[in-house]
Amino acid sequence: MTEETKEVKSLNFLEEIVENDLRENKNGGRVLTRFPPEPNGYLHLGHAKSICLNFGLAQKYGGQTNLRFDDTNPITEDTEYVDSIKADVRWLGFDWAAELYASDYFAQLYEFAKKLIQLGLAYVDDSTAEAIASQKGTPTEPGQESPFRHRSIEENLDLFERMKAGEFPDGSRVLRAKIDMASPNMHFRDPVIYRIKHAHHHRTGNEWCIYPMYDFAHGQSDSIENITHSICTLEFIPHRPLYDWFIEKLDIFPSHQYEFARLNLTYTVMSKRKLKQLVEEGHVAGWDDPRMPTLSGARRRGYTPEAIRDFCERIGVAKRDNLIDVGLLEFCVREQLNKTATRVMVVLDPDPIKVVITNYPEGQTEELSIENNPENPEEGNRAVTFSREILVEREDFMENPPKKFFRLAPGNRVRLKGAYIIECNEVVKDAEGKVTELHCTYVPESKSGSDTSGLKVQGTIHWVNAADAVPVEVRLYDRLFQVEDLAEAEGDFKDHLNPNSLQVVQAFAEPSLRDASGKAYQFLRKGYFNLDTDSTEDRLIFNRTVGLKDSWAKDQKKK
Repeated sequence: MTEETKEVKSLNFLEEIVENDLRENKNGGRVLTRFPPEPNGYLHLGHAKSICLNFGLAQKYGGQTNLRFDDTNPITEDTEYVDSIKADVRWLGFDWAAELYASDYFAQLYEFAKKLIQLGLAYVDDSTAEAIASQKGTPTEPGQESPFRHRSIEENLDLFERMKAGEFPDGSRVLRAKIDMASPNMHFRDPVIYRIKHAHHHRTGNEWCIYPMYDFAHGQSDSIENITHSICTLEFIPHRPLYDWFIEKLDIFPSHQYEFARLNLTYTVMSKRKLKQLVEEGHVAGWDDPRMPTLSGARRRGYTPEAIRDFCERIGVAKRDNLIDVGLLEFCVREQLNKTATRVMVVLDPDPIKVVITNYPEGQTEELSIENNPENPEEGNRAVTFSREILVEREDFMENPPKKFFRLAPGNRVRLKGAYIIECNEVVKDAEGKVTELHCTYVPESKSGSDTSGLKVQGTIHWVNAADAVPVEVRLYDRLFQVEDLAEAEGDFKDHLNPNSLQVVQAFAEPSLRDASGKAYQFLRKGYFNLDTDSTEDRLIFNRTVGLKDSWAKDQKKK
């Protein structure tokens, strides 16, 4: 395809909206979005989609994005979550124009609420939560008016001010918008907009004991910030008329809400409430457990921000919910790591087989120069020691192999990665018949990079030098759940946890991994790995980020 005929990528529906607004010079040609997480848990991959969308739209059209914490529920929120959210957004590669909090606007929101009372559009209700719920009616039957609905404006202002002053206990009164108890939209049936909570807030302390509900705080916060495009997930579609109603009645900047499909991923859950259960009940080691779909878990596992952004780009922006195959995410991770990961040799076997190369000089050690990454020659080579005794995986040897087994077997020749061709001559066993050693000979002229032997072999295996192999712990992570679509699964979601989602293996690594850092590694023939945060100088721990290919579907068919 020539430069002149390159295909132009079609716009998603949100990009079309923004471009149309810019053509019409709406909002003075400004684009200002916001990412508004509630600081009551750690961000997950679903949030990554929203982050990439909000920040990406603003970047594409020369705009900006605010990071606004929806901190209107003091009981569930914490500074720990605020800090983790900021770290995750930055890790994904984005920065915000302003760091804001709904709590910044508590005084302004309180005045907005008083204005609604003064307009005769809000009232204090003494009813219990159960009574208010029963008054709502059903989607096919109108609701019933509260007996407190027709209080005077003066009485409502007095009661609301006394609520703010802390005169009443939790749950004794709420402020409700006065809209339409017969509306076909259940959200219009006099929604609660303020409740009493005598609880310490992570930023305002004990200054407030009344807090706005999400539907009241959301749109008004957008308006205060002059947000041009308020992007939410599809479950907020029924809330949009209420969003618009508050803005209209308060006569404030007309932010507008747009909705897109949230990310639903196979073999996992995307609910902070359920993820919190997994953490608190000890099913995982914490919010950053590498099996968790949290961004901190993905980072610890070794996923890269580039791969996650690529994944979000590939799945696109839709108006209808669907289930995305986690295999696509793993593909994006593999594709990224293949370009960047340093190749190393690790024998993933706590009981490897020792190979003695009988014709190699005793006491001799040589350094082999092995390429770090064939995808990126600029990374150069590393030195790997080789001597008479090496270790190999037990699965790389068979005493009585089937046809087309191209690894070690009596009489078979294989190439040792980056080293020599060897031939298995003798099998040594213990009293129980277990193979303990293989005696092999090597071909001196077959050294990789300068092979003049003329020999051709079909198998290449990895190995480590027995004298200086580094013991390491390797954590092999798999999918946290056994079923593809947890929304359709019967019973409690925790009934479907995968008991084999973590296997811990003791292994032997080449010496270069003594200086392992936070970068990615490809363990040759095994997959992509990274150094875990639990590691110490004396105890190196590596997490499997993803295998070299998708073996999950194949394994499931065997069961």
